Amino acid sequence: MQIRFLGTADYADTITAMQRFTAGRDPSTEDELWLCQHPPVYTQGVAGRAEHLLDANAGIPVVATNRGGQITYHGPGQVVAYPLIDLQRTGYLVKEYVFRLEEAVIRTLAQWQVVGHRVAGAPGIYVRPTDPFSHAMLAQRPQRRLPGSPPPQPVFDGLGKIAALGIKVQRHCTYHGLALNVDMDLQPYTHINPCGYAGLQTVDLTTIGVVIDWQQAAEALAEELARRLVP
Repeated sequence: MQIRFLGTADYADTITAMQRFTAGRDPSTEDELWLCQHPPVYTQGVAGRAEHLLDANAGIPVVATNRGGQITYHGPGQVVAYPLIDLQRTGYLVKEYVFRLEEAVIRTLAQWQVVGHRVAGAPGIYVRPTDPFSHAMLAQRPQRRLPGSPPPQPVFDGLGKIAALGIKVQRHCTYHGLALNVDMDLQPYTHINPCGYAGLQTVDLTTIGVVIDWQQAAEALAEELARRLVP
C-alpha cells in the first residue's frame, strides 16, 4: 500500500482526485492511503437532509458529496484518511471493511491510553469526555441481536464523537474514508447536527487532555490502517 501525506488539501479537489484514481484503476493497481487535513468545509452525504445544517450563514461552504451518511465538518487539526482499497482483492465485505476502519481508530487512540468505543447503530468512534481512559464497557455497545429484531436506536449519553466515517464503494473499490479529531476549533460543529444526530457532542484529543501534533496523529493512524487493510 502506498501511503501519501498530502498536508492541507482542498476538499473538492481531493474528492475529484480520488474519483479519478478509482475510475482509472485495474486489478493490478496498488492500493493507496491518503492522509490530509482540509480547510473548513461542511460535507453532506448522499442521504443528507437540509435540516441538519442549523446555520446556513456560518460562513463555511457546504459541499454535496457521494459518500454515505449525513452532514459533518472538516477543518484544520483533523486527520482525514482516505483508503483507496480494492475490496475484491482483499476479500473483505463492506461491513468488515467498516469494522477494520473503526478498529484502526480504536488502536490509534490506545497509543495515548484513550479508550474508543463503538455505539450500536451509529458508525464512528466515541469516547467518554469526562473519563476517556476508562475501560468500562458501554451499555450501548453493539451486541448480538435476535433474527428479525429491529435495529438499535443510538444512545449517546455521556459520550462525545471523536472520529466519523463515510465511505463510497464503486466497482468493489473504496474511496472517502474517516476523520479523527486531533486539535480543532470545534465551534463549527454547533452549527450542524453532526452526522444527523441533534445534540451529539463532538470532541477532539485536545478536549480530553491529549496534546499531540497533527503529523504524529496522522502517522499513527496510517500505521494502524495499513496494518488492518493490507491483505
